[in-house]
Amino acid sequence: MTSNIRELKSIASQVRRDIVRMVASAKSGHPGGSLGCADFFTALYFGVMDHKPIPFDIDGKGQDIFFLSNGHISPVFYSVLAHSGYFDKKELATFRMIDSRLQGHPTTHEHLPGVRIASGSLGQGLSVAIGAATAKKLNNDNKFVYCLCGDGELQEGQIWEALMFAGHNKVDNLILTVDVNGRQIDGDTKDIMGFENLRSKFEAFNWKVIDMEGNGMDDVMNKLQEAKTISGQGIPVCILMKTEMGQGVNYMMGSHKWHGIFPNAEQTADALSQLEETLGDY
Repeated sequence: MTSNIRELKSIASQVRRDIVRMVASAKSGHPGGSLGCADFFTALYFGVMDHKPIPFDIDGKGQDIFFLSNGHISPVFYSVLAHSGYFDKKELATFRMIDSRLQGHPTTHEHLPGVRIASGSLGQGLSVAIGAATAKKLNNDNKFVYCLCGDGELQEGQIWEALMFAGHNKVDNLILTVDVNGRQIDGDTKDIMGFENLRSKFEAFNWKVIDMEGNGMDDVMNKLQEAKTISGQGIPVCILMKTEMGQGVNYMMGSHKWHGIFPNAEQTADALSQLEETLGDY
């Protein structure tokens, strides 16, 4: 683990390179949200979570665990898992290939270390995270459970049932982060189904709420640490993380267009020219 912001930014740059190369090579995938969340994943796995890549324990006893609910942003998840030591980064080259463990949405039957649930059917990850957090409490395990959802995902009704359950049952070892990039596959969230004031909604369900600038590594680290500090007080914690879809690649930013399409060869070269190779390409 490291708290060095420069080092974390360096790792995040490599993660973004991996995302672009994986999606371009597969000619399929979701680069926009993955790029936007690269700083969060880097900070979580390299700077905040107490986790043990080897040997991988599916139950995560005695360690922090993470659940990705918006599983379509699997490229960023796979890259960070590989660089964290869960599996060889060379395996990133198999992304979305037939019989690969690195499918478009994370799955469990391939037994990929670091992946505890199949995800991508939106709305379900938070419920699983609540179950895991409740199990940790029952087992007197004082570690944290983290979960990431997308803002478009909040349009799923199961999310609000889960929020109500966690608030009512004081699941205070759970830290939920919502990627508030304001975009989803069909357009801007405000045009598809606007949320109005998200903070007031979460607070009404008896959650503590923190705002985060998700593409500023200093703020990401500070707010993740703050979330840990205010946990354990009978109220679950939600971080509303403002990000930009496609962050780090100028032509992908500012639109929902790059939610789920791949760059061509020229666009890939352009993107990679904007992202420093810091840990070595796979």
